[in-house]
Amino acid sequence: MDRAEIIQDMLIKADWPSVYREGKAWAEAVEAAGQPVDPRAYFALNVAHHMRGEIPEAWQTSAKALQAQEDIERVRAWLQDLLDRHPDNAPLQLVMGLFLAQSGQALKSIEHYREAITLDPASALPHYFLALVYDVAGRKDQAIKEYRETIKLDPSHTVARTNLGVRYQELGRLEMAIPQYREVLRMRPDDPIAHANLACALAEQGKLEPALLEYKEALRLSPNDAELHFALGGIYETKGRAELALGEYVEATRIDPNFSPAETAMGWLFFSKGKRGDAMDAFNRALKSNPQDAQAHFGIGRAYAEQGRPHLAMEYYNKAVKLETDPEKKSAIMNHLVKEGNLEG
Repeated sequence: MDRAEIIQDMLIKADWPSVYREGKAWAEAVEAAGQPVDPRAYFALNVAHHMRGEIPEAWQTSAKALQAQEDIERVRAWLQDLLDRHPDNAPLQLVMGLFLAQSGQALKSIEHYREAITLDPASALPHYFLALVYDVAGRKDQAIKEYRETIKLDPSHTVARTNLGVRYQELGRLEMAIPQYREVLRMRPDDPIAHANLACALAEQGKLEPALLEYKEALRLSPNDAELHFALGGIYETKGRAELALGEYVEATRIDPNFSPAETAMGWLFFSKGKRGDAMDAFNRALKSNPQDAQAHFGIGRAYAEQGRPHLAMEYYNKAVKLETDPEKKSAIMNHLVKEGNLEG
């Protein structure tokens, strides 16, 4: 029995640890021999990573297994042959759904996930992967329903809990999001993402001190995360602790020199302190990293307006209005222009 057949047998049995072990050994053996790796080996690893909730690793192996069209067809034929012989096997329906979802056929994956649910109603996994498809498709209510069913069947599924919390938070249902984040932390207290999610939700509730503690804990666990430093800086700024905020923004740009939101935040902080030169420098650095940064354009416009250069100011104001996607921020820019009497048209 060759490796492909061995892995097929493990897929039928839903023996995911063995699928990982055999897929990894297969890929490493072929790589060591300097030969092209069979895409089925990488796909086996991909399946195992998904089942273990290792999303970044799953994406990496997906790119290796399902990039070339001939590789996609080889994996499809391999799975279809197996499924034709075992149509009532729930794990195989689940694996075929995973394949379809990752090879540009997400809608077709739904029928396989639903078939897996019919064949094995006690399994949480098909509900979870179905939720992911709905999430990507923007069908948030259906995604929430499937995440909830995942957790009902497997309360320890932390990825589903995290995703459910994020969806609740996007809908403004913080009272439902926060318990999900806290439950993830109960199971995984050293998860920096869970601490950051909880911090963000608490900050939205106006609970700045608890949010501050959660961001600090997230940074203790992941000190080189530029976004976390930026978020912590925002909390400090909201609390009126400008120097501490500036320190976090500077640290964010040290970690990631192209992190434009931190440069823009520094620009507005300098602007509020009357340091117009420093503000202009920060806004320009932000635009160098991200020419679409609406708030940096607005900041430069404000600086030019104060210098008595209305034509240059209007050029940046117009760009800011055109680029800003946040309705509240766009309205604030428009209100400022009306107040200044600089609104064109």
